[in-house]
Amino acid sequence: MDIKVLGPGCKKCKELESEVRKTLEEIGVEASVEKVEEMDKIMQYSILMTPGLVVNGKVKVFGKVPSRKDIAKWIKEEM
Repeated sequence: MDIKVLGPGCKKCKELESEVRKTLEEIGVEASVEKVEEMDKIMQYSILMTPGLVVNGKVKVFGKVPSRKDIAKWIKEEM
């Protein structure tokens, strides 16, 4: 499982990364979590706002920090 948190390092981007890591721990799933801060790499995903969450190459959400329930749902969908 490959998870990317897209964002330049703003407060919400850091919050999303933290929530992803906590969710993985809660549901007992191991995954690679990468923080992508370079704008050229972020733009490859065609998101309009940060933060963004990408699970196994699929953009799941951007522009907000979703609930852990939603994060867990998206992770389980990609398992």
